[in-house]
Parts: sequence; C-alpha cells; structure tokens
Amino acid sequence: MTHAETAPHPLITKDIMATELEELVEFLHHGNSQIRQIAAENLVGYTTAQPSLFKRNQLEPIKDLKLLIKDYTDIAKNAILMLINLTDDEEVRENLAKDDAFLEALLLRITSSKEPHANELAMLLANLGKSDSITRILTLERAVPKELSTSKVAMDQLMDCFVKGAEGRYNKHADYDYLSYLFADIAKHAEGRKYLTTPQPYDAEIIPITKLIVFTEHKSAIRRRGVASTIKNTCFDVEAHPALMDTDKVNLMPYILLPLMGSEEYNDEDMDGMLDEVQLLPPDKARDSQPDIMSIHLDTLLLLTTTKAGRDEMRKIKVYPIVRECHLHVEDEEVRERCDRIVQMLMRKEEGEEEDIPEGAPKSRVQEIEEDEEEQVTSIL
Repeated sequence: MTHAETAPHPLITKDIMATELEELVEFLHHGNSQIRQIAAENLVGYTTAQPSLFKRNQLEPIKDLKLLIKDYTDIAKNAILMLINLTDDEEVRENLAKDDAFLEALLLRITSSKEPHANELAMLLANLGKSDSITRILTLERAVPKELSTSKVAMDQLMDCFVKGAEGRYNKHADYDYLSYLFADIAKHAEGRKYLTTPQPYDAEIIPITKLIVFTEHKSAIRRRGVASTIKNTCFDVEAHPALMDTDKVNLMPYILLPLMGSEEYNDEDMDGMLDEVQLLPPDKARDSQPDIMSIHLDTLLLLTTTKAGRDEMRKIKVYPIVRECHLHVEDEEVRERCDRIVQMLMRKEEGEEEDIPEGAPKSRVQEIEEDEEEQVTSIL
C-alpha cells in the first residue's frame, strides 16, 4: 500500500542529531497539546526514514501513537499517518493488530458518519489485515452503529460501511475504498472465504460477495483492485465455484468479464451462449485502465478453470472469444501470458475425448497461483 507522506517537516533539518529526534519522540506524550502537535507534525517523515526511533523502550512511542488517534484533529491525523507507515514493521503491526482496545478504537471511528479521518483509518486497518489475528473481526461483536448497520458483528459493519459509504454517501469525509484491501486479506483465510460466500441472516440472506462484485468497474482504481483481489482469493475455495458461477446465486462471471472487454463486435457464433450482460456493449466501452487489475481477473478465471464443471460452464458462455480479444488488444506481457493459459485450459480436450491435452498445458493452476499469491498480495496491498 502506498505510504503516507514521507518528507520530514521543513522545521526539521537533515542535520538534526539523533538525540534531538529521541527527545522529539518523547514529546508525543507531553501534557501540552501544542507540543504534542509539533512533535507529531515533525515526526511523520521519520516513520519511514528512521522507523527504529519508534521502537524504543519496548515500543513506548507506539503506545503514545495509539492514544493520539483520539487526540485533537490535527494531532490525530499525523498519528494515524505515522502508524500507517510503521505497520511495514511486523513487530509494530502485530502489536497493533492484537490490541483489542486499539482495534475497537479504530472500528468506532471508521464506522462513524462524522469521522474526518475515516479513509486514513481504513488504510491503517487494511495494513493490519496482513496479521492473521485480524480475522477475529469475522466474529467480533460490538455496539451497533445504528445509522450504518443492524448487525453487532464487526465484519458486517465494515461491509456496510464499504457499500453504503462509497463516494461519500455515508461520511462526507470518506469513500472507504481501502477497506477492499482488508477484505482481500480476510479472503486469504478459509473462514474469510466462508463468510463471503455464506448468506447472512442480518442482511436478508444476501451473500456478502455479491455486494462487492458490483464494484469491479467502479471509477476508483483502489476499490476495483481491492475487490478484484477479494474475488480472486475467494475463488481459492473450489467448493464455492458452482455457487459463484450460478446466475441465480452469486452470478460472478459478468463482473469479472466486463473489465476485460472493450467495444469489439463478435460474430454470431462467438455470441451464441454469451451472458446477456456482456452482449451489445456500447461503442465507448473500455477495458480496465490498469493492467494489474486485469491480470487479477484473469487469475480468477484461471482458478475457475481448475474443475471440469468450471471449464464446461466457461465454454458454454463463450469466455474464450472474450479472452482472445483481450489478448489481441492489450499490450501487456502479464495480461497476455494469462490469456494464453486460459486459452490452453479452455481449448484443450478433456479426459476421455479423442485428442490428447496439448503438450505444456497447465494441469494445476491452483498450485501455481498459490505459490505466487503472497508476493502478489503484498504488491497489491
């Protein structure tokens, strides 16, 4: 994830002595708010330049920063920016993620319709998603923010925040796009994938992933990328593939195909069987502008080809012509390489058919993608 501002404040010179910086860090818990503000303001850049400063005395500065997110607005914002940067460090990240009181402080503010720093807090929470311990939000119960949700479960509240809060509709200060990166990390865990594919009683039995897939063509690249990664990680649950592809359940396919499609026209043979949602697109229809997001969607298609039922369904709805056109019109090596793999999976003969599988056709893309997953998610998130 892109870090917050990294340049030291102009009042701090590059020649500042280490002892002076240590003294400045001590001012984070000063009783005078003006002094705390000056310290916080001047130290933001050093969270990336000299992060070890904030691990002194058994992470005492981190303890100070946890409290400062509740301070006056300007102090709180700088404290949040510092914590965003410092979560690059695993020790700091685990310290924050495992602190129940701190997690509640984050949730309280993120779910508030008046919180001025909700986006920065969402980014911080998304960074904490790299810790396995954050999966407790799937069952964690807390007070219900009545303007937002009817559920006591933290994960439900965050989902409602993301959906209802898009483009400042819930909180004029926030769009909550970074929560999609949190969901992507949650979907790396079996319990997270189960949540995303299970109808939720509090929400009229709606399947949570259906509330996310509608954002695959959203104007925000952050939201699109996070949602695409969430979908991909959810598709590691092979048993969920039938429901994900079922037009009467999740109906995932049009939402991952449309970002791969432009305004090309298809002949009648190619269109015979295509989903209604991907036919007769407007002349100004454009593919996703970000090749890395297209690559994520193509990885999702590859995961869906790992079962015969998935391959058969994709042949039936004519995924091949769509991938073919994507390969022809996108000049990106990773996108084209993934298109080639999908074509191999869809055009090869199945076991028992007359022809053999073409030499070199991939046999287990789940294993290949799993091996690359950690690196890919880190670069995305």
